[in-house]
Amino acid sequence: MYRMFAQVAPYERPALSKAYLFPECKFVMLLCLLSILGFFISVEFSIKIKISACLARLLNIFTLMSQLDFAAPARLPGFHVCVGSGGERLLPEWYTEKGIELILSTEIVKVDLAAKSLISAGGETFSYQILIVATGSTVIRLTDFGVEGADAKNIFYLREVDDADKLYEAIKAKKNGKAVVVGGGYIGLELSAVLKLNNIDVTMVYPEPWCMPRLFTAGIAEFYEEYYKNKGVNIIKGTVAVGFTSNSDGEVKEVKLKDGRVLEADIVVVGVGGRPQTALVKGQVEEEKGGIKVSDTISDYPEAC
Repeated sequence: MYRMFAQVAPYERPALSKAYLFPECKFVMLLCLLSILGFFISVEFSIKIKISACLARLLNIFTLMSQLDFAAPARLPGFHVCVGSGGERLLPEWYTEKGIELILSTEIVKVDLAAKSLISAGGETFSYQILIVATGSTVIRLTDFGVEGADAKNIFYLREVDDADKLYEAIKAKKNGKAVVVGGGYIGLELSAVLKLNNIDVTMVYPEPWCMPRLFTAGIAEFYEEYYKNKGVNIIKGTVAVGFTSNSDGEVKEVKLKDGRVLEADIVVVGVGGRPQTALVKGQVEEEKGGIKVSDTISDYPEAC
C-alpha cells in the first residue's frame, strides 16, 4: 500500500509558473504554448536531458522577451500541466485509481527512522516500510540575515500563488515604476523578463561574475546578459544588497548595495535560493549543504529516501 500525507492536495505545477505574471494577448499566449512545446522537444531529443531542460527554460524567457512590443495588460488563464504524467490531471481521484491512499489535512510532526513510524499532529501513528521525504523547501529571505529594512513593503519573494498575486497588484500600482531584482538565478532572470514585459524599469543585482554560474559557462551567460541589456534590463554584478530605505508609507524606496551604490526602487524581488525543510529527520540522518546527504541512487538511507 502507498500512502501520501499532505495538508492540501499535491502541488500541480502551472505551465510556466512565472508566466502567471506576464501581460497577455493572444500572440503572447501562442508564444507561451510554443515555448512549452519547445521545452518538451528539447528534453525528448537531448542526450544531456538535465542541461537541455534548464537551457530550454531560459529559452522560454528569450522567446517571450523578444516580443515585448506585442504585450497588452491582462492575465494568463489558469491552465496546468502535470509533470511526468503526459498531461493527465492529478486530482485526488487519480491517486485512488492508482492505489495510493491520499491523506489530506494531516501534518506529520515526528519521524522515527529507527522504528519506521510517523506521528501526526493529531496524535495518530503510522508505520511504513519505505519513507520518501518530499517536504520541499522554504524561500531564503533577507530578513533571515538581518538585512536593514528588508521587512519593508513591496519587497517580494516568489514561492506561492499568493506571492504572485501580491506582486501582480504591486506591478499594477507602480505602473512604469522601477524594480530591483536581487539574484541572478532562475527567479531573477524570469522575473526580470516579467517585470520588463510589464513596462517596469528593471535592474538586476547579483554577486557572481555572471548569471546562473552553477549551470552556465561564461560564454552562455554573456549571451543572455547581453540580450537582457539590449532589452533595457540593467545588470549590476559583483555586489549584494545590504539595506533598504522606505517612504512614509513603509514602502521600499531605495536599495543600498555593498559597493556603495544606491538604487531607486518601487518594487524589489528577491530570488536568492531556498532552504530544504529537513526538520522532521534532523539528527537522524547526515546532512550536507543544508539538505539530506544521499548517494546518486538514494541508497545511503534505506529507511528514508
